[in-house]
Amino acid sequence: MSNLRTLVFFATPPHDCSYLPNREATTMFVDPRANIDKKLYSQLTALGFRRSGSHYYRPHCESCNACIPVRLRVDDFLPDRSQRRVRDRNADLTCELVPASFTERYYQLYADYIEQRHADGDMYPPSREQFTSFLVEGATDSWFLEIRLADKLVGLAAVDLLDDGLSAIYTVFDPAYEARSLGTFAILWQIEAARTRGLPHLYLGYWIRQCRKMNYKTRFRPIEALRDGQWQVLERN
Repeated sequence: MSNLRTLVFFATPPHDCSYLPNREATTMFVDPRANIDKKLYSQLTALGFRRSGSHYYRPHCESCNACIPVRLRVDDFLPDRSQRRVRDRNADLTCELVPASFTERYYQLYADYIEQRHADGDMYPPSREQFTSFLVEGATDSWFLEIRLADKLVGLAAVDLLDDGLSAIYTVFDPAYEARSLGTFAILWQIEAARTRGLPHLYLGYWIRQCRKMNYKTRFRPIEALRDGQWQVLERN
């Protein structure tokens, strides 16, 4: 079994940044041959790594540190007025955690979401292979949160269970239900799920101040940012 002392890391060549225009990025990956168990995955996440399928990575750019790992302290979280409205608006939904797997129903929801909301992004066009390699492969205590309105699947959130929290991997939803703010609703649900399990954190991935699409993350408070190897409360702008 691998541990932090024995891990080998690789860096990609510089490539176009997915988030900031006219920037180059370099990504550090854990050796894909490493045997990553839940304990090691939890340690890597606390050090700012994320999981994409069977790959564990973090930004490693020479002249840029815009990508900041962030996590929420769930016991101290109180929803603001907007978040309470989202919670109340979706009181008619039912939610269930199921093991992460491929089904055609999941994929069709994923494909509709990518095609209608991210046709200008790196994940377009979607494919079944992409869905599987991103959200199913490499699963370590990994789950899908099914969000249903009556019998209709309207949202799906990939969630990993860690030793010290939950990790929000990715959320998709039926674009026809955009007014319900299901992305925010999924995070609110995961906060309560972590709190119920006695887990202190919900890891939200990377936040980039200059990236408008990531602004939603700092609306959840108190949020901590990993800077210079220490988790610190991120003050409001």
